[in-house]
Amino acid sequence: MTNAPVSRFAVPSLADMPEDIRARIEAVQEKSGFVPNVFLTLAHRPDEFRAFFAYHDALMDRPGNLTKAEREMIVVATSNANECQYCVVAHGAILRIRAKNPLIADQVAVNYRKADITPRQKAMLDFGMKVSARAQEVGDQDFAALHDHGFDDDDIWDIAAIAAFFGMSNRLANVTSMRPNDEFYSMGR
Repeated sequence: MTNAPVSRFAVPSLADMPEDIRARIEAVQEKSGFVPNVFLTLAHRPDEFRAFFAYHDALMDRPGNLTKAEREMIVVATSNANECQYCVVAHGAILRIRAKNPLIADQVAVNYRKADITPRQKAMLDFGMKVSARAQEVGDQDFAALHDHGFDDDDIWDIAAIAAFFGMSNRLANVTSMRPNDEFYSMGR
């Protein structure tokens, strides 16, 4: 356990937050038993908090052919490539829970190519990693490879959007020195 700050930026008290943000944080706290530090850190800028979580929810809760666990795999793999401790730890916990597998997050974070995942999931992560690091190189051959694994164009958009969104999130988490909550480390194990 550590007493290090949540963020290098000021974190407002719950009482000083706008009502809609406070209500969202309280709902998360009630469901999980703690407040993930991303909520506290982003509450520093309420308009950006709202925009961030609106887009996050649109991507991560969207119905489609990607499971919730697969969406988390994309976050964990690309966040590791971006050296984002917060997102690897926090979304690794969510991945373990959603996949009902205590090993998968560590495998995906360290080297998804050797993880116990399907060839389809590997293709998904190959593409997510390419979007994360070399989006300018994405071409028709990438779409063809994903189509061969049963992904449609909406799925491809989802993979790309998740990788891109979390690229921004990873950078912001690193700049703010956002600390993963201690609770995340043992979740789903």
